[in-house]
Amino acid sequence: MNSQKNILLVEDEQFLANLLKIRLGKEGFIISHAKDGQEAAEIIKKSKFDLVLLDIILPKISGFEILGMIRADSQLSGVPVIIISNLGQENDIDRGRSLGAVEYIVKAKVSIDELIGQVKKILK
Repeated sequence: MNSQKNILLVEDEQFLANLLKIRLGKEGFIISHAKDGQEAAEIIKKSKFDLVLLDIILPKISGFEILGMIRADSQLSGVPVIIISNLGQENDIDRGRSLGAVEYIVKAKVSIDELIGQVKKILK
């Protein structure tokens, strides 16, 4: 079912990025990884993705800026974006949703299994 779904993982925390790449790979997803906002902006322009997993606190360009860029681009605006962040304040969550994130996941409150479940649900 999941074969050939492309996911862009934008995450600067190496341990979590590796964990997610391994787990999502086992589920049959193709994972591209960007370790900062600038790299994400470059990758997004070159490749087509079925989903973006986006951290907010990133070096160079913030996740909010990346999300705004995705939504402003007619070629990319339909791509679902799940925010995965340590920012759990209401105003951060509201901002992410108002910018068009389909889901806002606070890292500390969600297990890897729950996150994988959300990804699968959105890509069904």
